[in-house]
Amino acid sequence: MTIRLPAADGTLRTYEPRTEPPDLAPGTPFTSRTVFSAAHVVADPYADVSPDSPAAVDWDATLAFRRHLWSHGLGVAEAMDTAQRGMGLDWAGAAELIRRSAAEARAVGGRIACGVGTDQITGGSLAEIRAAYEEQLAVVEESGAQAVLMASRALASVARGPEDYLEVYGGLLRQCAEPVILHWLGPMFDPALDGYWGPAGLDAATEVFLEVVAAHPDKVDGVKVSLLDARRELGLRRRLPRGVRCYTGDDFHYPELIAGDDKGFSHALLGVFDPLGPLAAQAVRVLDKGDVPGFRGLLDPTVELSRHLFQAPTRFYKTGVVLLAWLAGHQGHFTMVGGLQSARSLPHLARAYELADGLGLFPDPALAEARMKNLLALYGVAQ
Repeated sequence: MTIRLPAADGTLRTYEPRTEPPDLAPGTPFTSRTVFSAAHVVADPYADVSPDSPAAVDWDATLAFRRHLWSHGLGVAEAMDTAQRGMGLDWAGAAELIRRSAAEARAVGGRIACGVGTDQITGGSLAEIRAAYEEQLAVVEESGAQAVLMASRALASVARGPEDYLEVYGGLLRQCAEPVILHWLGPMFDPALDGYWGPAGLDAATEVFLEVVAAHPDKVDGVKVSLLDARRELGLRRRLPRGVRCYTGDDFHYPELIAGDDKGFSHALLGVFDPLGPLAAQAVRVLDKGDVPGFRGLLDPTVELSRHLFQAPTRFYKTGVVLLAWLAGHQGHFTMVGGLQSARSLPHLARAYELADGLGLFPDPALAEARMKNLLALYGVAQ
């Protein structure tokens, strides 16, 4: 059995898919690392909506996917960038997602952390921005989930300098009931966050970020850094106060950052662990046994797929993530909230399929092949 896949140069190439399913069984939580998968949402394909309508979510399929992640021992990072926060999912939808997922986590004993932002407003004063954060923080804390304080587009648009970030984050951290994860999302994921922490460049921004953490170490469980810069993350990790974790958000260098060195390691909160969940879980269990080469042997080959999914413009990586969820049988369609299934080209999607199949990510390779052929046929690619 073969499949003809389109390449970026307009030609078709023949690919022979795998025939054997992977051996990736569910398992218990990890002992050496704390690992979250940022999870996507499943759209309701029958909803009569437009790209700028409020998101119509298939709640059954969305929660089933979270149970899949929990079954492999992964934590779920909910209502974050991977869930199309600010790219199809508004605050009303995110709030419902947080409440439903947190209730599901309690029911199955799964770990969950949920995003807290300001996406119910587009600007305003510092007091209004802090109030927006507080509204979302209350929803997350009432649900019983851990809070992830995300970067704010509204704050980025009005902050005059580092002092405004210190004021807003300081006020929030002082009132958090439990330690939070502090999230720095780079402009490659959201261009509206360019210049976050202050306009003087990444070195100065890092100092402000560390100042926020150092002022409230008892309120910060950890920091998540999504800058796709391993050197910067490594330097920041080594300067964190004792007891504050670093959760890598680097979808380009995660194997080496999680493996660590003689001076420490990163935990993980990664969007790419949505499609890689079972394989990533298997790798971390190998690491739990102290087998770093075995861990790298399993996870290093996945980096090519991750770099492909997260290639510029990086913010559209969610399209490939949802494609792979459909091909893997976790949902019955390739439709996204906001119509974002159109955000990547057919050659990009074909390469994502090829790389994922080569890694053995599909529980039913024949189903994945059949669905990919159907997608190709819709684009006029004959087999």
